[in-house]
Amino acid sequence: MIRIGIGYDIHRLKKGRKFLLGGIELPFEKGEEGHSDGDVLAHAVSDALLGASALGDIGEMFPPSDRKWKDADSMELLRSVYERVRQAGYILNNLDCVIICEKPKVLPFRDVIRKSLADALETSIENVFLKGKTAEGLGAAGKGKAVEVFAQCLLVKSEKQK
Repeated sequence: MIRIGIGYDIHRLKKGRKFLLGGIELPFEKGEEGHSDGDVLAHAVSDALLGASALGDIGEMFPPSDRKWKDADSMELLRSVYERVRQAGYILNNLDCVIICEKPKVLPFRDVIRKSLADALETSIENVFLKGKTAEGLGAAGKGKAVEVFAQCLLVKSEKQK
């Protein structure tokens, strides 16, 4: 059995925060605002995995109303999500992500971000891909006020769980 999941997240950008994508800090004068560390890519991937496995969403698992998640490491949250997905009998077949922001440029950091995500998801870098896109000056991302991410994953029921 295969299952497809889609994740989406958007975060405002503000000065004084780190710009994190998949656990990697990119040099930029602004970073993602959020209850946790704001890693919008880790959040979208978490939602894609949870959706594909029908296990809820990141807001249910790590509610922003709970102070325990304040400034949490989003990659640790992603690892927790994937552990839950694996316990439900699924393994990641592939992950594809689109990051939308005017700046910073994602391409120079693509492979290190892919490796970081692959390590967190216990898979090969060949199973993880991402693209950086601009919004052509449109909307919050296009005006440099936000970063958006779409993530899609394919999960496969592990042989042991069929």
